[in-house]
Amino acid sequence: MHARMFRLTAGAATLAAVGALAVALPAAQAQPDNDSRTRPGPTVDLQLLAINDLHGALEPPTGSNGQVTHRHEDGTTEQLTAGGVEYLATGLREAREGQRRSLTVAAGDLVGATPLLSGLFHDEPTIEALNELEMDVAGVGNHEFDEGWEELTRLQEGGCHPVDGCYVEGREFEGADFPYLAANVVDEDTGRPILPPYSVQNLNGARVGFIGVTLEGTADIVTQEGIEGLEFLDEVETIDRYSRELRRRGVNAVVVLIHEGGYPTDTAYNNRCEGGADGGVSGPIVDIAEQASSAVDVFVSGHTHQPYVCAIPDPSGRERLVTSAASNGRLFTELNMKYDLRSGDIVRASVEGSNRVVDREQPAAADLTALIDYWSELAAPVANAPIGYISEDIRGRGAGTPEFPLGDLIADAQLAHARELDPSAAVALMNPGGVRADLTYAASGDEGDGVVTYGEGFTVQPFSNTVNLLDLTGEELLQVLREQVTGVNQSSPKILQPSAGLTYTLDLTRSGAERIVADSVRIDGEPLDPAATYRVAVNSFLAGGGDGFATLADGDNPLVGDDDMAVLAEYLTANSSAGAPLSAPAADRVTVVQ
Repeated sequence: MHARMFRLTAGAATLAAVGALAVALPAAQAQPDNDSRTRPGPTVDLQLLAINDLHGALEPPTGSNGQVTHRHEDGTTEQLTAGGVEYLATGLREAREGQRRSLTVAAGDLVGATPLLSGLFHDEPTIEALNELEMDVAGVGNHEFDEGWEELTRLQEGGCHPVDGCYVEGREFEGADFPYLAANVVDEDTGRPILPPYSVQNLNGARVGFIGVTLEGTADIVTQEGIEGLEFLDEVETIDRYSRELRRRGVNAVVVLIHEGGYPTDTAYNNRCEGGADGGVSGPIVDIAEQASSAVDVFVSGHTHQPYVCAIPDPSGRERLVTSAASNGRLFTELNMKYDLRSGDIVRASVEGSNRVVDREQPAAADLTALIDYWSELAAPVANAPIGYISEDIRGRGAGTPEFPLGDLIADAQLAHARELDPSAAVALMNPGGVRADLTYAASGDEGDGVVTYGEGFTVQPFSNTVNLLDLTGEELLQVLREQVTGVNQSSPKILQPSAGLTYTLDLTRSGAERIVADSVRIDGEPLDPAATYRVAVNSFLAGGGDGFATLADGDNPLVGDDDMAVLAEYLTANSSAGAPLSAPAADRVTVVQ
């Protein structure tokens, strides 16, 4: 069974010139949600405003990270510029106007993989911005664990960083004003969640329970040191457990904030969530939503950075909305519904939702502008330093192809560094998820067009990984390539970005490991020798087996190099100048057969 779209109603547009679709559930489901013996009682209006995957994008994001697709009624599309917390704050505040019962919630990855403005200060600026946005409750995502679960606890509770201390004398970080929830993240010894599993919010007599869950596979996509001693439990089992606990506490209205998502057929933010055999959305969230307790009224999801507001049937066959607001603060989801004061439950049939564009034509919120200016002044000496020059946009994941130009550039930089450490280094591989943004030709500040600043480079590579070397046999290297499309990556391939010299064919018409055409793999034009030993460069995340590349964790003769951002900066400085800027690599090292 798949997601289906039902009745559409007109929604209030965030952009004056742009309409928005509001997804509503069928009126046939107007009976009480949890107890058919309870007569419908008086209702009050309830509003939820939701974001996900902000990733510390305080300033307006650039390139494809700062655009959303709008689909017109005639089927044509246009790209709209969106994002920036100054404008997000304005949009949220306007949406709350006239609402007596409104909550702002989030589904993870609010911090982590952040631009320099936030990352340089261990994401304290983002938490302070979320406090100004009046965030009420948030679930954790995988990136909340980038610096380890103890650092996540500090972001919740406050206090100076244990290594870097406080950044301004007399100004101590106070932590998040809202609770972070982690129902399925438990201490492996005690089995207890490391943060509260749920939060009950009381809005003038309307009690709503929020359960926070991250994807069970978080351990496969974060640095292992940061999650040592933790276990990530099954999402559905966790949701069911705490739904029952909330019911026992007399809380019948339940919303899940889940950092797991789906992929809509139409990637326009105002898509109708309909089409073809897949019903408009596919991916892990569909199975979770179809299986999790019918006591849950709404799922606010994330992780895939996609926009959708879709209806997916619960185990009893009744539809409920599942939402996601893309990423980087480009959108927020507005959900409006009725709350039955007698049953203490959300009237499922009343739930309507739509994604709203955070356009930059609206006024910027002055308090958020002041916050950004404060941290920008502290970051300026590092952020504004030029590190290279480019002649055109160099696309990262915004390229929309398995191999992208910026991925190749980063792999080339890592191979160059590896060869400084060991001239025998043959190839470098970069994980696609580690490329967080594009490099754009247009100036982001007053540095001038084509100038790459350290801050822009940090936005692309914010994780502070090291570049590591290891030995693999040819057979092991082939197995690494196969792990791109098998195991945990089979349903959603993760295509490693190759350095110059590595070429092969990826045949997507095949299945499993056969998608990697073994006899097509070449190293510097020579066929891969299964018995030979190759010196391979990867970042420390991959070297630890991250993203499902277990074979890399077994590499021999490891050698640790420099920080990956420093390596990229060194490469750009050495290989570009104002008179001879770099152009985008052709991204032709992987031949893709569709």
